[in-house]
Amino acid sequence: MIKTIIQIGLLVVSLGLGNYAVAVEKVVPVVPPDQVQALATGVPEIAANSFLLVDYESGSELAAYNASLRVDPASITKLMTAYVLYRELAKGTVKLDDQVLVNQSAWEMDGSRMFIEVGKKVELEKLMRGLIIQSGNDAAKAIADHIAGSEGAYVERMNQVAAELGMKDTHYSNVTGWPAENHYTTARDITILAKAIITEFPERYKLYSEKEFTYNKIRQYNRNKLLFRDPTVDGMKTGFTDKAGYCLVASAKRGDMRLISIMLGTASEEARAENSQKLLEYGFRTFETHKRYNANAVLHEARIWKGETETVPAGSMEDVYVSVQKGNYNNVKGTVQVNQDVYAPVKRGDVVGQIIFSDQGKIIQQLPLVALADVPEGGLWRQMVDSVKSWFN
Repeated sequence: MIKTIIQIGLLVVSLGLGNYAVAVEKVVPVVPPDQVQALATGVPEIAANSFLLVDYESGSELAAYNASLRVDPASITKLMTAYVLYRELAKGTVKLDDQVLVNQSAWEMDGSRMFIEVGKKVELEKLMRGLIIQSGNDAAKAIADHIAGSEGAYVERMNQVAAELGMKDTHYSNVTGWPAENHYTTARDITILAKAIITEFPERYKLYSEKEFTYNKIRQYNRNKLLFRDPTVDGMKTGFTDKAGYCLVASAKRGDMRLISIMLGTASEEARAENSQKLLEYGFRTFETHKRYNANAVLHEARIWKGETETVPAGSMEDVYVSVQKGNYNNVKGTVQVNQDVYAPVKRGDVVGQIIFSDQGKIIQQLPLVALADVPEGGLWRQMVDSVKSWFN
């Protein structure tokens, strides 16, 4: 009886508070419209410390406020915890049917939990679901220990992967998002991670839309309220600590257009849901996405100095999409700007300039223009000739 009462009490804490022990609602002021960077007018009133709305296909930032501000990520951290797990599954170093022995430290984790029991074995697949759907801190710790031997070793992998992805303003100190020194990220970096999960692991991404998960006879519901309100929302992750406030990474797809909303530092669970919904509605109401160029299409022959050839075909190695205000696509012009001092050797994928989209003279999007082939260094004569030519360039 006593054990049941304790378990119920822990469940209430887990369901209501997320990672932290005390939920204190703070007053978060509405962001003044003139402080929001947006591609179009009509941005709704948002009360958050930082937010970002991105078109998944084009990568365009449709609306942004403090997108580079370093913040405490709370349980948004678990997006990276999961992403590292997905990589290990893809490499075959672990399998979903692995039996994971729950140790004392995993069982003792505070905050949100899936209620695994010490000394028992749990399938890795169930831990993954507990991590994603229930935001279980105990699941995160058990996964880290199983894969890397310790949480510290797993965190090292998380930071290595963050660097690989180009998340320059992110550093992790644990796998849960529990407040810790030197544990931070930004809305812009979270977008990079969210896009990587959706793109690289579409089957795993489906888990983020699941509304509930039952383990140990305890049914818990996904804290992302938008899953229950908007059928086009299919992910991704909530977070809360007293320091971070209430946070939500949400993604929705309508037709061929997918948007990702990052909402950090709102005042309550309801506020993070409402603000995220308003931002998504603004995006879908205001913008449209078009495919402009195919991957590997040659957009320009870029001049290469001292190379085996004088030029290299340049374009994008991925399909190029453009986001534009509805009804304005016919006004969009695409141009390329080539760097003047590109010297051999050049490798496929090296940046040699920019692809620029403009709408009636206003730049709305810029992307890297990359080499689509390798160009080795030319011979001595070619280098001598180009040395002279470059003086007059």
